Formats: sequence, C-alpha cells, structure tokens
Amino acid sequence: MGLSALGIEYGSYLLVGAIFLLLLTGQPLAWVTGLVALIFTFGWFGGNALPLVTSRMFGFITEYSLVAIPMFILMAALLDRSGIAKDLFNGMRVLAGRLPGGVAVQTLVVAILLAAMSGVIGGEIVLLGILALPQMLRLGYDRNLSIGVVCAGGSLGTMMPPSIVLIIYGLVASVSIADLFVAAITPALILLAFYVGYVLFICIRNPQLGPPMSDAEMEKESISGALKSVAAPLFIVLVVLGSIYGGIASITEAAAMGVSAVLIVSLARRELTIKMLQDSLVHTLETCGMIIWIGIAAAVLVGVYNLMGGNRFVADAILSLNAPPVVIIMVMMLILLVLGMFLDWIGIALLTLPIFVPIVIQLGYDPIWFGILFAVNMQVSYLTPPFGPAAFYLKSVAPKEITLKHIYTALLPFIALQMVVLAIILFYPPIAIWAIK
Repeated sequence: MGLSALGIEYGSYLLVGAIFLLLLTGQPLAWVTGLVALIFTFGWFGGNALPLVTSRMFGFITEYSLVAIPMFILMAALLDRSGIAKDLFNGMRVLAGRLPGGVAVQTLVVAILLAAMSGVIGGEIVLLGILALPQMLRLGYDRNLSIGVVCAGGSLGTMMPPSIVLIIYGLVASVSIADLFVAAITPALILLAFYVGYVLFICIRNPQLGPPMSDAEMEKESISGALKSVAAPLFIVLVVLGSIYGGIASITEAAAMGVSAVLIVSLARRELTIKMLQDSLVHTLETCGMIIWIGIAAAVLVGVYNLMGGNRFVADAILSLNAPPVVIIMVMMLILLVLGMFLDWIGIALLTLPIFVPIVIQLGYDPIWFGILFAVNMQVSYLTPPFGPAAFYLKSVAPKEITLKHIYTALLPFIALQMVVLAIILFYPPIAIWAIK
C-alpha cells in the first residue's frame, strides 16, 4: 500500500513533519528537501514517476531569469574583495559630522548603497561588521545600537534592487522582475527612514548612545576626499539601476553591466588581481551551487505535492477560514515569519510561493504587492532567532566579547521597526505599487 492511501490531509502533515525532522539532523536543506521529494514521488505515484522528477528539474534549471543571479553574486564578491566599499565608508564620515548618532546613520546610508550595488546580503553584513562596528565601538557608541545598525542595515539587500530575493520571487511567481524592482524602492527607503529616525531619536535624547565625532576626527577628512570616495560606488549604482530603469538593459544584461563596472573601477584603482578574481569566481560558484540545488529539490517537491492535490488542499484550508482577505494575507505572513525562524529564505520562497501566490491572486491582490511583503518578511527572518543568519554573519567578524545573546538582544528594536513597516505595507498597499501604476 502506497503513501497515497493516507489521503492528502495526512500526507501533508507527514511531508512537513519529515522535512522538519530531517532538518534536526543538521543536513543541508537541499538534501533534506530532495530526499523527501523522492520519497513522496515514488511512495505516492509508484516506480514509474521518474519522468516527473526529471521534468521538474529541467523546468527549473532552464529558467532564463536564473542567469542574472550568478552575475549579481559575482558583483558582490568583487565588491567585498576590493577597497571600493571601504573607501565609501571612510568617505562618508565627513558627511556624518558632529551629529549625534551620525556614524550610525552613515553606516545605514552606506548599507543601502552597497545593497543597490550588489543585492546580496551576507557579504554586506560581514563587510559592515569589519568596517563600521569597530569604529562605532571605538567612538563610544552603545554596543547594542552598533550591532543593530550593522545587522539591520546589512539586511536591506532583501529589499533594495537588485535584490536576489526579488529575482527569485519574480521567477517563482511569474511576475515582472523589473516591476518588482521599481515597486521595492519606496518601501526600502521607508525602512531606511525608520532605521535612521530611530537612531536619531534615541541619540538626540541621549547623546551618550552615539557621541558626535570630535574635532580631531573631523579634521582628518575633507569634502573633496569624501566626494572622490563616493564617486565610484555611485557610478556602479548608476550603471546597474540606471540601465534597468532607463530601459537600456534587461535585468540579466544589467547584472553583466554591473560586473563590468566593478571590474573597470577595480582596474582603475589598481586593485584587480588574479587572486581577487579567482576567489570571487569560486565564491560565486559555491553560492550559485547552493541556490541551484535548493531550487531543484524544492521544484521537485512542490511539483509532486501539487500533483498529490496539495495546492488545492492548502488553498481550500486557507480560504475556508471565512475571514476577510486581509486576515488571510496576515495568516500567510505569520506562516512565513515562523518558517523564517528555522529555514533559509531561498527554501521558504521555493516551497511556499507556488502555493501562496495563486491564492493571493484569487483573493484579488496584486502579486507585485505580495512580493514586496514577502521581501520585508524575509528581512525580518534575517534577524530573528534561532536561525537569524545576520547574527551568525556578524558573529564571525565581531570582537570575541560580543556573544550571540548580545547580538539577538540588540536586534529586537530593529525587528520591531521591520514589523511596523510590514504592517504599513500590508494595510496600505499603494505604498508598494504606486510606482508601477
């Protein structure tokens, strides 16, 4: 007797339970998802179901939108290994001036510029942890504020185009990635404004949390030097986003143009070496390999689950709540928040979006708007324990006296700010979609 005898309800419970049980063994998500997919493929449909697996794998890896991902990851890897980001941070110090909390504000502005250059998050948090965290601590900034600014600012890459999160969402939801990029800018800037507003509010009330820079520190910087340091990053941002919004290039072409811009700037600065290029390419291959394997496993699992009738089961279960549509969207957000505490965003996207997006459309909502909600939700997942990858990225470069407990405690106010922005976008959709109407 096969698994199909269980029925779709108990089959769904068994499938989800098997995934979480196997994750407790410490195995990578790709292997866990792939194993569960194979078990349910042959257990539900029998030994003749192999073409189902191969067709789903082929359908995923031949998606043209995936071509942009390696280029954006390569661009981020090159930026991490060049001095462009370091000079940007140092150059921005003169703009921080003597404002209470000014260096923290500067760090957030640098973070969103880095996000606009690469769209990849992990490297950005590590970079800010190396550049910004020691400087804020040296200047006497509150430890929790410094940690929160680095992690929250470094996570802005989930929202700010060219976000890899938005590319994957567009791929899975079959919506325009260019429209997602346009729609995401306003919410990303709102989130940045909330972060900056919070920093200024607490530092102006209590300047000891973020002491202004001293005269001696200010004398080390010059306006001309600062502008020179900012010029190269702004050039890269203009090449990537300007080519997309100007209609000059597609997303994939803009990614290649961004890599070219970073290579040109690095060459002009005499920073481009064979080792730098080799390390960047190896990092790109490793990251892309992870994304592809998770994608293949998730594509097979979702395909099998849909053929089992799982998509209809989940849709009927959610729609049978007899609740207003906005409450149903809130339930989806809650599910994503809970999953974000345990799973990587790539796995969450590939496992849930094929089921959630059709329901969103059936409820009459714009999938672009839901994509922005999803991106904000995934930004929350970057900070929330116990998974919270932002904490682990920062811990890898933070001073030894800073523990994971310190980091998670410091992130609580910023998680609250993210939840406020999530609620604003949820209850006032025009904020997310006005630019594409």
